[in-house]
Amino acid sequence: MATTKMQVDHSDLSGAPKKDAPKAEGGGFLGSMEKALKDVGGGPTAIPDSPPQPEAQTPATPKGMLANIRKGRTPAPPRILLVGTEGIGKSTWASKAPSPIFIPTEDGLDSIDCEKFTWDDGKRKKANTFQEVTEALTGLATEPHTYLTLAIDSVDWLEKLILANVCRRFGKKNIEDIGYAKGYTYALDEWTELLELLTRCRTRGMAIILLAHAKIERFEDPENPSYDRYSPRLHKHAQALLTEWVDAVLFATKKMTTRPEDAKDKSSRQLAIPVGAGGGERILRTVGGPACVAKNRYELPAEMALDWAAFQNGVAAFMSKTA
Repeated sequence: MATTKMQVDHSDLSGAPKKDAPKAEGGGFLGSMEKALKDVGGGPTAIPDSPPQPEAQTPATPKGMLANIRKGRTPAPPRILLVGTEGIGKSTWASKAPSPIFIPTEDGLDSIDCEKFTWDDGKRKKANTFQEVTEALTGLATEPHTYLTLAIDSVDWLEKLILANVCRRFGKKNIEDIGYAKGYTYALDEWTELLELLTRCRTRGMAIILLAHAKIERFEDPENPSYDRYSPRLHKHAQALLTEWVDAVLFATKKMTTRPEDAKDKSSRQLAIPVGAGGGERILRTVGGPACVAKNRYELPAEMALDWAAFQNGVAAFMSKTA
């Protein structure tokens, strides 16, 4: 699918969606989860369109801002940061979400049957500039379409485009030339612009999936000895911003165990042994710990299969319980 380059005007992104940019048909991403809700016993009305309204006010009810207080949770499409090593199946997992559209910033989608943005009349398969990414996002935020899930593959390659854009803004060739660590701080302007556009897409009923490669970093734990853990391959400023913004940080990995190299000598070097067929069962870790950065707001089990249906059913079960 090819896109037409256009001048990006963000002035219309601060207000309500335009009349010619309705929400996705069928109730958006949440509407697509109705079957999953039925499967877990939630029923088709388990996710309301709006939070429960309060009872009629009495003369003693406060006025002004206090009258705007509401109780209860407001269901919304999930925002997900999926982190994993190369080839673990991140893109395939995202492609199983309802009606997905990909914005590729790296190569790697050729073998996956999915819809994705292209450039130069389909000849170029990945965005080369931050502006091309924001143009695609602006189209999804303002133009009529039926996509229910937006996936960026990947945000660590997107960071390269963001840093290049910062260099252009300051007329520098390298991000370090701007000043010690200052370039990464200035890049938060671009990241904030990105999140504003993603939020506009979400208000139209789209789920957001951000894919990231993993790196091993040293974590200085103030309560325990320092240790290595997997984290998104991003600068610490961008990592902090994205992990706070999303509803779930999921770490995709293979299930492993260890055994001594010499079975008769328990003190010998430990070997990593995959658990399951095909080099190890692929799983998602949803709760952070010494091994990885992770979190979720859906009360998911700490470990689950790397399977979209399993994740969706877990989210649906949570929403049906709290609706």
